[in-house]
Amino acid sequence: MTLEPAGNGTPGVVPSAPLRRRMIARDIDEPHRAATPLELLFDLCFVVAVAQASGRMHHALSEGRVGPGWLSYAMVFFAIWWAWMNFTWFGSAYDTDDVPYRLTAFVQIAGALIFAAGIPRAFDQHDFTVATVGYAVMRSGLVANWIRVARSYPAGRRTAVRFAVGVALCELGWLGLLTLPQHTRIWGWLVLVPAELAVPVWAEHVRRTSWHPAHIAERFGLFTIIVLGESVLAAAVTVQSAVDAGEGIGSLYVVAGGGLLTVFAMWWLYFAKPAHRFLTSNRVGFTWGYGHYLVFASAAAVGAGLAVAADHATHHSALPATPAAAALTVPVAIFLVTVWALQIRPHHAGLAHSVLTPAAAVLVLAATFTGHPVLGTGLILTTWSRSASP
Repeated sequence: MTLEPAGNGTPGVVPSAPLRRRMIARDIDEPHRAATPLELLFDLCFVVAVAQASGRMHHALSEGRVGPGWLSYAMVFFAIWWAWMNFTWFGSAYDTDDVPYRLTAFVQIAGALIFAAGIPRAFDQHDFTVATVGYAVMRSGLVANWIRVARSYPAGRRTAVRFAVGVALCELGWLGLLTLPQHTRIWGWLVLVPAELAVPVWAEHVRRTSWHPAHIAERFGLFTIIVLGESVLAAAVTVQSAVDAGEGIGSLYVVAGGGLLTVFAMWWLYFAKPAHRFLTSNRVGFTWGYGHYLVFASAAAVGAGLAVAADHATHHSALPATPAAAALTVPVAIFLVTVWALQIRPHHAGLAHSVLTPAAAVLVLAATFTGHPVLGTGLILTTWSRSASP
């Protein structure tokens, strides 16, 4: 910390990054390890891409393009989640907060914004060129950081080299897909996605990186909150547009009320049990971290589902009632089951706690076939969420 004049001319304490530090592993037992302002900025910028993916899926579903909409969403969200998670796990082990580290974080943020700009073309034209370039930029910043670890930290060199080589090869593979005919690129995805997922397992086989369990749990929790907030915003914008047009006011009140109950209960369930207590090994960490693809993707999809429900209530959706309802109930059910498996079940709660959340997911799916699926979903989640509390 350095003492510098504040913006109003009075002295104030402001953070100042050192020019350069040795990038060595941080203490896994470091007390009071919290998310940094840079990490929070990183999350907020990545949510731009999340919002684009959720928004484009909303439009695809409302236009009746259900299969292509879900496929494009799954593919786009993988890249968002994977780049975010790799930065988060790396930062938990090696965040030096010096100038080079901040600059590589800014490179990854820039890549996320380029990626976000390419999402509409990926959904509407199945053209992933801009998105792939953005992804490559994101990954370049991560490769630079792993090379820096390899040069600065002999104890972690083999792991760092494996990460740098693995990520770089996957990056070249994604860029290589752009040279293939568009209709054949899906096969490249089926090869490169497993390859991406295998890199951390292969790299950390020789030595575990010193990620901090409490820091990781906080980072994932904060991103969950931000994604849930984006879902509320997406639904609010849709409802506002319908209200301004003076259409379906009564039905929109039901959608808005049920949507708020749903998001509140999703937050309640996710934070019902602390996660850091059981993040004690790479085996648990990989399962928990990889499982969050479904947590984040389903949470963001809830926003699209609420927007589709509002479109249906105002007769602006090409979907029949049941598929429109499923746009909300399916991601909510996925969220419930995944959070139960990752956050609640590992605490070895009693039998009642173990079965209530999956049962709630079944009831949410059943709400698809009711006259008010959004309100029904909200009421089911509100009733069941208290059961998972400490």
